[in-house]
This record gives sequence, C-alpha cells and structure tokens, in this order.
Amino acid sequence: MHLTRHSTTGKARWALDGNFLPESFSLCNLMKLPASEIPARLLSLKTDEAATGTLLAPADPTHEIWASGVTYLSSRLAREAESQVADVYQLVYNAARPELFFKAIARRAIDPGQPIRIRDDSDWNTPEPELTLVINSAGEIIGHTIGNDVSSRSIEGENPLYLPQAKVYNGSCAIGPGIVIDSSLDLAALDISLEITREGKQEFIGETSASNIKRPLTELVEYLYRELDFPEGAFLMTGTGIIPDEPFTLSRGDHVKIMIGGLALENTVA
Repeated sequence: MHLTRHSTTGKARWALDGNFLPESFSLCNLMKLPASEIPARLLSLKTDEAATGTLLAPADPTHEIWASGVTYLSSRLAREAESQVADVYQLVYNAARPELFFKAIARRAIDPGQPIRIRDDSDWNTPEPELTLVINSAGEIIGHTIGNDVSSRSIEGENPLYLPQAKVYNGSCAIGPGIVIDSSLDLAALDISLEITREGKQEFIGETSASNIKRPLTELVEYLYRELDFPEGAFLMTGTGIIPDEPFTLSRGDHVKIMIGGLALENTVA
C-alpha cells in the first residue's frame, strides 16, 4: 500500500495507490489506530477518483519529524574525523542510549521535487539519506518513507552543542515521495542509495543497507517514545550510512536523488 499527499485546488488531499481518499481523510487520525487495523481502514476509504496534483511531503502539517544520529559505523567514523571532540561520537555509538534529536515540524518539510537548502554560514554541507519510520500513537511502526537530513558538517564539527544549528534550519528536511505500508517488509534489509549530480555530471554516488544500522529499529522508536507522547504519531529518521568524503560539499544547483527500496526522493539545492 502506498500513501501519497497531493496539492489540489483548495487543500491537500491524500491518496492510496493512485486513487484519492475522501477529502476529510487525515493521516493524524489514521495514526491513532492500532497498526493491525490500518490496512483495512485505508482500503475501506479508497475512492475511484484518480489522484492528480503535485506530490507533497507525506505528512500532515502538525506531525513531528525526529532523527537518530551515529547509528552506522561509517557515520561514527565520519563524525570523529570532522569533530574537534571526536570521542563524543565513539561514546554515543557504543552507549545503551541512542542519540535522538528533533529535526522539523512537518509544515517545514520540503516536498518531493522542491529545493532543499544549505546554510549561508556553512562551507561544508551534505545530504544524509535516511530510512524514515512512520510510527503510530502507540509506538508501532506502520510504514516507511525517505528522509533527507541535510546537514552542516562544519558547524557540527566545530562543537557538538551546535547540532541544532547544523541540523535545523529552513530547507534542511525533505521527506517523500510517499509512505509504504507493508507489514511483510523487512525494513532492516532495505537498500539505500544516494546520487548527486552537478551540471548534468555525476558528482557522487554511494550505497548502503539499513541492515548496517547498529540498533534494532524498534529500539530507536522505544527510546523516542519513552518519555514523550505523540498522540497523532511521529516520523523518525534512522541515521545515515552514506557520507561523502571531505572536501565534497553541496553546491547550489546540485540534484540529489535518494532511493530506498522502491521509493525515490529527488530535490535540487537552492
């Protein structure tokens, strides 16, 4: 099952497998249901009206998007190399408690095909392709999408306490193109790839697998929900295992394509 959100005259509308759901449909309300009830509810709401309109980020505006850090060994090594306090990243990689941080409210998320941004006060910026979990109010994983956790490596490398400034700014978060709901999928086995082109030429390509995430995905969710309520559900980026080597940095006009499973999220850099 594939949920998408579309720009239509008057308001955004959700669709299931290419057909609109009723105008009153809300992902927030759907995510209040137990995971076992969601597929049947969606099928009961599907209409015969073909979905049209530009794709939007697949979240309701009030959803929170969170992120996990240093979940891949490659991420730990890259952070250690860039940081003036490298042992922080080794400690969190090996610790029982994962690194979790707030990334964006969904109304700030960049839509598929729309421009992401790099900070004007940073000279080292990279995309971070991440398997992104869609979680209901009870803390059950109901599906997945793609997230791009655009980041300033120079700002985070200067001081780990600058993480919010390195991670949270206008245009730093893109998700999409839709949500896959399939309980039979082994999310930890999904392949992830990143391709960056510049002026029509391939500038970088990399790939990994979600199986390289050190922690079980359910453990990341459990820590996020441990002392925090999400009455309408939440999105959780699970970290990146693809980090372009220094001195690569994003430039305006670059085209970023992330693929996870059968999904592809593409954005240019503004």
